[in-house]
Amino acid sequence: MYYLIMSDKADMKPDISAVIDRKETVTLMEPLLIAEGSRHRGDLTDLVIEVAARSAGFRRSLPDGMRTALADLVRAMNCYYSNLIEGHDTHPIDIERALKNDYSNDPRKRDLQLEAKAHIAVQRWIDTGGLADRSLSLAGIKEIHRRFCELLPDDLLWIENPETGERLKDVPGRMRDRDVRVGEHVPVSPGAVPRFLVRCEDAYGRLGKTDAILSAAAAHHRLLWIHPFSDGNGRVVRLVSHATLLESLDTGGVWSVARGLARNVTAYKSHLASCDRPRRNDLDGRGNLSEESLADFTRFFLELCIDQVKFMEELVQPDRLRTRIILWTEEEIRLGHLPPKSGSVLEAVLYRGELPRGDAANIVGTGERQARRIVSALVDKGVLTSGSPRAPLRLAFPAALASRWMPGLFPERTE
Repeated sequence: MYYLIMSDKADMKPDISAVIDRKETVTLMEPLLIAEGSRHRGDLTDLVIEVAARSAGFRRSLPDGMRTALADLVRAMNCYYSNLIEGHDTHPIDIERALKNDYSNDPRKRDLQLEAKAHIAVQRWIDTGGLADRSLSLAGIKEIHRRFCELLPDDLLWIENPETGERLKDVPGRMRDRDVRVGEHVPVSPGAVPRFLVRCEDAYGRLGKTDAILSAAAAHHRLLWIHPFSDGNGRVVRLVSHATLLESLDTGGVWSVARGLARNVTAYKSHLASCDRPRRNDLDGRGNLSEESLADFTRFFLELCIDQVKFMEELVQPDRLRTRIILWTEEEIRLGHLPPKSGSVLEAVLYRGELPRGDAANIVGTGERQARRIVSALVDKGVLTSGSPRAPLRLAFPAALASRWMPGLFPERTE
């Protein structure tokens, strides 16, 4: 939890000219990188090599159509877990409904659906190259915040100081103009924020791929340590990390560290708090902050990355995924919800990645009219999709079927 430290109860409008700058030097957040001579460097580099190899292998194993479908589902999963870390529980089924403009009648749930929709819009922009080579730049970080917050409902833009009850409206893309406290940590003065972000851009923006992967956790913490915005910092920083890994690992967006962070949220927050602490002794690096803690968090972060790639690999193993999909299809056929031979079309799409519509009749061995009926039923179920009425068919992973097709990706809905 954090709260704003208000200096003037009467002044609720940001006054940029009055922003406090205590002239902190950027060396306060050193070290920004695990030093070349650090005793932790070897083990951490081994983890970098493993996550890079696993991520590349997994991405290459997926047909293009499967990769696209999986990235769409992972985007909803990433949104769910990142918001869950902030205490906002919007199930992917409700997120999927929001993407179709189907909102809850409950104002609070509707606001959270709109929040999730905003998060997905920003991640889709990142996934399609909108932030290329700018993920750790001052301009890029501000643009993530702006794009996210300008899509939020008004009620979610107001921040309240729990000690005074005072309220302040967060402005999309605008860095904070007041002091804040995050647990025991008081971030740098608001006037110093741009200076510290530029230092991060200089340190992290020109690294080779290996060092970029190795430094992803360090950048994650240092951005949270700076706390650039009045609100939304956690989501923004996790989107920055997503973008960093997307670029440095070429993940294709088919796995996400956010699931690992959310499932280990106590350890995640404990590591962040530990990284806030000053250097312990002469064996703890040469910077102001603890290199030991930063190395521990880096190890935790990279191990979670490896764990999440392994999880996704196991989930989409062709034989296992095919079995789960075909079992579901057979049940739907017995219940009269799908036409016979629907499974043959799904199997073809699963193995090929995409299927020209004209091939459906040959696959099911019936006339074109029956093939169109099967395809139409599968599209209506949300398990097939295409870019246009003439475009090839691709597999889709609707959130409502995730518990059957992709068990463990996120919890089943309880209501």
